[in-house]
Amino acid sequence: MIRKELMEGVSLTYLPARKFKTGLLSAHFLTPLDRGSAAVRALLPAVLRRGTVGSPDMGAISARLDRLYGAELDYTVRKKGECQCVGFVGSFIDDAYALGGEKLLEPVAELMGEMILAPVTRSGRFLPDYVESERDNLADAIRSIRNDKRDWADLRLLQELCAGEAYGVSRLGDEKSVEKTSPQKLYAEYRRLVISAPMELFYCGSAELSRVEDALLNAFSALPRQGVAPVPVTERHRPRQETRVVREGMDVTQGKLGMGFSCTSDDESALLLGNLLFGGSSNSKLFLNVREKLSLCYYASSLYHRQKGLITVSSGVEFADFQPAYEEILSQLQALRQGQLEPWELDAAKGVLRSAYAAMEDSQGRLENFYLGQAIEGRSDSPEDLSREMEETSAERIFRAMETVKLDTVYYLERKEAKA
Repeated sequence: MIRKELMEGVSLTYLPARKFKTGLLSAHFLTPLDRGSAAVRALLPAVLRRGTVGSPDMGAISARLDRLYGAELDYTVRKKGECQCVGFVGSFIDDAYALGGEKLLEPVAELMGEMILAPVTRSGRFLPDYVESERDNLADAIRSIRNDKRDWADLRLLQELCAGEAYGVSRLGDEKSVEKTSPQKLYAEYRRLVISAPMELFYCGSAELSRVEDALLNAFSALPRQGVAPVPVTERHRPRQETRVVREGMDVTQGKLGMGFSCTSDDESALLLGNLLFGGSSNSKLFLNVREKLSLCYYASSLYHRQKGLITVSSGVEFADFQPAYEEILSQLQALRQGQLEPWELDAAKGVLRSAYAAMEDSQGRLENFYLGQAIEGRSDSPEDLSREMEETSAERIFRAMETVKLDTVYYLERKEAKA
């Protein structure tokens, strides 16, 4: 893996690989996650994808991609810590597998550059029809989260756990902000990004570095860079002194119990394994004991938010089982803190991570997602490096790290009482 700055505020991660039959190219603007602008920025790449000056509609863009042996070029909106990443990912046949050795990197980079630098506009704004259509699509995506009560409870837990912190903001923003986004407002935000937002480029494939640099410099040379902002930094969560409990009512058939924990240990490998042992796999204490053995939850799992120093638990419970489930989840965490761990449990957790790191090396998409996160954090560890660190992590390190895990926020979605 090689990191290079191509131009002001534009960095490239180059990952040479000859084992894939495709090449992968991505470009993302990095912006601070912000409640007031998250929806506007989430809408932007969808509108940019609708047409360019040279290919003004989806039909023309599809025709160009078809001529490139069915290359794909899609927009993405991601959340990495407290950074919102908006941009494009392209996948195309590697030169070695194209007819006659035709080179596809350059035309794919050119089209990606057009989408970002030469979108179709009218009178200094995006086309109203395109904006309205994609605004409806984004609003539908946001509503779908609320309609899936498990997803909604997970989002609400993060919002309450990280109240006043950027991490509590959804990567898609909120529906009200979407509705207020006009073509003019969207275009103004677009201009801010192309002028001053840092940009991350990624390439994985068989092309030499010099060729990748030339293709990307040609595609993005017209970026009007000025006063480029620093890459957004994720602030660690500020633990509460007392546990906060939030209960909300909706028309639900089962309760959704979410629990947010702060982690003050800096031993990331130990916390990663500790989370797997707690609730991050099908061999975890939450799954085997709370769900399977005691049948207190329909589902129960935990997630480690490394950048923020958090662990969150997501579970579905019968309304009558709220308190027993709550107490048993805490009991399982306490058991892990106290070293109640069988050798097979640690072996199984390490096996899960070992397989995950190996699978990452075999997927260009996973590698791109991994190295985007690494670039944002200024880290250079490879999946292989992290796997080695994991293998060396002892049970004692895990116990010490998990001792710093403290309950911070509880969110319970319960049945809304009918009004008399």
